[in-house]
Amino acid sequence: MTLTDALGRSHQRFDSRPRIVSLVPSLTELICDLGLADCLVGRTGFCVHPRETLRSIPKVGGTKDVKLDVVQALAPTHVIADMDENRREAVETLMALVPHVIVVHPKTVDDNLDLYALLGGIFGRAAEASKLAAAFVAARRELATACAALPRQTVLYPIWREPWMTVRRDTYIAAMLGAAGWDTLPAQATVRFPEFSWDEPWLADIERVLLPSEPYAFGDGDAAELRALTQRAVTRVDGEMLSWYGSRAIAGLSYLSELRRQLS
Repeated sequence: MTLTDALGRSHQRFDSRPRIVSLVPSLTELICDLGLADCLVGRTGFCVHPRETLRSIPKVGGTKDVKLDVVQALAPTHVIADMDENRREAVETLMALVPHVIVVHPKTVDDNLDLYALLGGIFGRAAEASKLAAAFVAARRELATACAALPRQTVLYPIWREPWMTVRRDTYIAAMLGAAGWDTLPAQATVRFPEFSWDEPWLADIERVLLPSEPYAFGDGDAAELRALTQRAVTRVDGEMLSWYGSRAIAGLSYLSELRRQLS
């Protein structure tokens, strides 16, 4: 069976015991939920779930500053990376050092189903992948039901400050919010994670600010500042639930269902 990653590279089922280095927190969690925790030989410092399982797994730097020599020394059969999370130069270098580099780039909510099938197929965990897919479909249906009678809203979703940054609508975060009836602004931008200033004309159209816990750890002071700047309701949200794909997306969809009910 041939499986294709986000770069169009073909992968075959790997029937030997793999040695996996994951360079993305959500993928590390997914690998564990596919029953492959004992095959993980390396992860980034930001890969923290499941915490106890990962405590003894060596770190290979961060998502943006992967220590290539450390990865190579671990002798992995597979490295798993993401087009947004990891630097292209590092991934291309690893392609010359590691037998199999799998690159993903989920941009829509339903891309999670392809991700389960891809990694489940490569590592011989089709049954586990099918269970995750069934749970995902159920959570997706629950969210659609929760939002069916609610009006759509336009929202600002900051991801950083100094400079202030947000998300474009073709990102995974925006897709998750869109599934809950929240449309991110700006609707268009030249980059996927645009910087913005507080005199942008589109800010007048936002109806709510959703302030996540990551990648920037916004606090109560930031929330108060944004209420004053926007004159809009500001809601603190769990950034992991909205930005981590893979198995975390299942919990993320349920989280959004409850959040929409609370704010309706």
